[in-house]
Amino acid sequence: MPNLKQIKRRIGSVKSTQQITKAMKMVAAAKMRKATEAIERARPYAERLGEVLGRAAAGAGDLDHPLLEQREVKKVLFVLVTADRGLCGGFNSNLIRRTQQLIRETPAGVEPLLYCVGRKGYDFFKRRDTPIVEHLTGLFNDLDFSHATSIGARLRELYTAGEVDRVVLVFNEFKSAVQQVMHEDELLPFSVEQGGEAHGETIFEPDAESLLGTLLPMTVNRVLWRVLLDSYAAEQGARMTAMESATDNAGEMLGQLTLQYNRSRQAAITQEIAEIVGGAAAIS
Repeated sequence: MPNLKQIKRRIGSVKSTQQITKAMKMVAAAKMRKATEAIERARPYAERLGEVLGRAAAGAGDLDHPLLEQREVKKVLFVLVTADRGLCGGFNSNLIRRTQQLIRETPAGVEPLLYCVGRKGYDFFKRRDTPIVEHLTGLFNDLDFSHATSIGARLRELYTAGEVDRVVLVFNEFKSAVQQVMHEDELLPFSVEQGGEAHGETIFEPDAESLLGTLLPMTVNRVLWRVLLDSYAAEQGARMTAMESATDNAGEMLGQLTLQYNRSRQAAITQEIAEIVGGAAAIS
């Protein structure tokens, strides 16, 4: 049985850990609020862009654009969006397991490739056989729309050059602090229906095809921006939940250790009294 000094030292260690996890929970909560506010601010733009794209698509008639080209799939690119850090429950591990499953389920004759956003996904797959086309780390420290545009430009370049024939986004969508929904959404070839439905009569200048050529890359960037914001908010929600659970567990452990300390202290006092009484009896 550990002595009183060891138990007291362990109580101090657990208290320190509890303070850290409580602070991390508060930081994650603040970051999550900031991310959800960014999602709300981006929603009106996304909705309006979708409406305009739908009208342009209707006015263009038969759509012809490199991002809409359907071709035989020989290479599929999985864009895995994980966090740069851990301590967020199963946020990263669930995404990695799902990506592994998607790679295993890739049909024969189709080569799977990876584009890793976030350190955790890259650190795991860099030791595996699946080729990594590119990886980005550290962008969640200062997330900006420019990150979405740079990723979008690279993905469009890979697709239009024929280096990949399909692009799939694997990420966690933010629902609430305790709920994240995993998605596997096809980004390319792009489906115009994702942009909204056409309605009413619209005059295009110079023409609907030119406008469509401008709107499609913008919409791809918008989709990626939503994915990055959702993933960041979901990460902070998962971390907040994990740290809250860790704080509660530390509290329970403190209660058990305090009880053990009191019992050990009582046993030590009882033993000392017994030794004193025994010594006095031996003298007399």
